[in-house]
Amino acid sequence: MEETPKKGKNTGMAIVAYFLFFVPLLTDAKNDPFVKYHVKQGLVLFIAGIIAGFVSWFPIIGWIIGILVFVDWIIGIVNAANGQEKPIPLIGQFAEKFNI
Repeated sequence: MEETPKKGKNTGMAIVAYFLFFVPLLTDAKNDPFVKYHVKQGLVLFIAGIIAGFVSWFPIIGWIIGILVFVDWIIGIVNAANGQEKPIPLIGQFAEKFNI
């Protein structure tokens, strides 16, 4: 089943959510379900980035986790730019637990 892209004025805010997840919540875009989805994904990615920062003290394992978080960040931005609501690999399912 293929998902229909949701192109619209809030695609930019969905992309911003991956850089600073709280910024879209300060605008009128906070009521858009598409933006909320990417805000949640951005929040989970932010938390994963903090964890990766702590784990990066351990060679190899920390570096691998850091690379995975970076790749997930890129995937999230691409999904938002394409207007898709796809969960980020490995950590995206945790975003559904947040109620924003």
